[in-house]
Amino acid sequence: MTPEEEFAEALRVRRKAAGLSLGELSRLVNYSKSYLSRVENGTRMPGPALARECDTVLHAEGELLGLLPDRPARSVPAGPAGPPVRPGLPGRRRGRGPSGAAPAPAGTSGMSGASGMSGTPRTSRSLGTSGSEFDQLIRRGDARHLLGDMYGAGRLYLAAYRAAEGDDLARAHAVVRCARRWSDPGQVDRELLARIDECLKTLAGREDLPAVELRLRLTAHRAKKLTMGVGDDTAVAGAEPGTSVDRARGVLRELRDRLPGIGAETHCEVLTECRWALYDFAPAAELLALSAELRDVAVRSRSMYFIGEALVALAIDQLRVGRVTAADATVRRHREHAAHRHSTLAHWQQGTLDALMNLWQGEFAAAEEWILGESRTIAETMERDLAVPADTLSQTCLGQAYWLRHEQGRMAELFDSPLMAGVRRRDYFPVWRAGLALALCETGRHDQAADQVLAFAADTGGFTRFPPSGWALPTAAVLAQACAELAVRDVRVGELLPYVPPLRALLDAHPGELVLAGWPTVLLGPAARFSGLLALVAGEPETALGHLRRAVRLAQHSPAQMTRLRLDEARARLRSDSAAVRAGARGLARTALGTAEELGMAAVARDCREFLRLPATGR
Repeated sequence: MTPEEEFAEALRVRRKAAGLSLGELSRLVNYSKSYLSRVENGTRMPGPALARECDTVLHAEGELLGLLPDRPARSVPAGPAGPPVRPGLPGRRRGRGPSGAAPAPAGTSGMSGASGMSGTPRTSRSLGTSGSEFDQLIRRGDARHLLGDMYGAGRLYLAAYRAAEGDDLARAHAVVRCARRWSDPGQVDRELLARIDECLKTLAGREDLPAVELRLRLTAHRAKKLTMGVGDDTAVAGAEPGTSVDRARGVLRELRDRLPGIGAETHCEVLTECRWALYDFAPAAELLALSAELRDVAVRSRSMYFIGEALVALAIDQLRVGRVTAADATVRRHREHAAHRHSTLAHWQQGTLDALMNLWQGEFAAAEEWILGESRTIAETMERDLAVPADTLSQTCLGQAYWLRHEQGRMAELFDSPLMAGVRRRDYFPVWRAGLALALCETGRHDQAADQVLAFAADTGGFTRFPPSGWALPTAAVLAQACAELAVRDVRVGELLPYVPPLRALLDAHPGELVLAGWPTVLLGPAARFSGLLALVAGEPETALGHLRRAVRLAQHSPAQMTRLRLDEARARLRSDSAAVRAGARGLARTALGTAEELGMAAVARDCREFLRLPATGR
């Protein structure tokens, strides 16, 4: 792609995201529509004055200006705001700004204007003639990243890395940029890890501040990337959980020791990556403290990239600790952020968050409109164009579609659609193995479901090899629901019972949390609910009732969750030795039936009717 075509695409995406026609933009920037048309068609490279006007009108904050190629003219010395900026050649200026290029405002070069990354490293002087090439490649990579083309961004960052041969700091900057790109869920990027290790080796022992900050950033990225593998087939040597967690905690300690000398951008980056590195191992409350700190530092740094990262992280952690109202407010703030950024990925993330909240609130029609409509269209387009790693968006789309059909009691439709192939193809990821077992239960394939659970147990030491948090929690929750469904149908319960205790131990350790699947995809419900289901499988109805009552306190504002909890409690009551406790069971089932019919939860409604036909003495 030529520089003209690259600028054209960035301008077109920005303009359309802002909801402006070419004529409207023409009036706002005071350039003719025909001239703008040539720019958008890639046949004319604009001058810096037009690029600056478009940056202002479209809130691009330097992204478009940064896409202009360096011109062979005298250089302006680099200032604290960023890399050298060269004045443009005279052109047909009709804008309101000065005729030459001006340095971008502080913090707006690179992706501080696009997705908020800090300005390109001030290494041009040490790189000699290759400096301007390096800076340009980084800026172009940042622009591709904003547009959602992570593979394109990666190619440009790698080219910058090669152009910076002989400059350890510049190379490390390029690798940091590469590390910020999304990775396939559950997979480790071995090539990236090798480059990170190479850069860390070259920076070892250096105590100058730029080297220290880069070393902190790279170490944090390494800790996070090592935790991406979730099984023997996807992990790498040296990625044992304790090793990665120790690295993350170590770099956080070093960060604290070196504050306040460390810059805000480095502070944000270390918090972001270390939080993800700890996600499967640390308590949700600990991560909430990190994400709240990240939000505060990101706001002070004015980094739009890290503000976006912080808002998503904060919403996730608030949801996990059960602060749904606070999370809803954070999601609203992210909506404002996404609207300002005009970024495809920010828009997709916002739609995903909105769909998650819609599913939680039982607003299935609104959720379905996004999940089976625009979300899939965006994901399919970006993946078809090889813009993002193939599974980054599609697993989230699949997870939300799966849970939507589960809540609606329409899992059979999932089996009859191409989506089911996606579930089976991703069984290297534990939650999908559990999801397949539950889907088999809900479509009447109970023996197959039991086989699936037992095979999963055999591969994981009877469910004893899960980490204490993160992806392990939704996996255990879905397995608990599958086991409960099999117990209701009295299918091979004796074979399943030996594997119930480790699942209970995992879930019981999170009594006040909501179970979140994905990053984020869906809220499955309170962990206490799934503890209650397993207690019922184990024949402990009184214990189950205690768990379910705790779950109600967390789910009382979710109609769909309350419907399931009422039916769960009715089943537990009916197994109680107390006649007084059993007496309330049928009333709960009738209430659940009414809400299930109102929300369109067909399978729950069916189960309620079946329950109401049972004898009052229980089973």
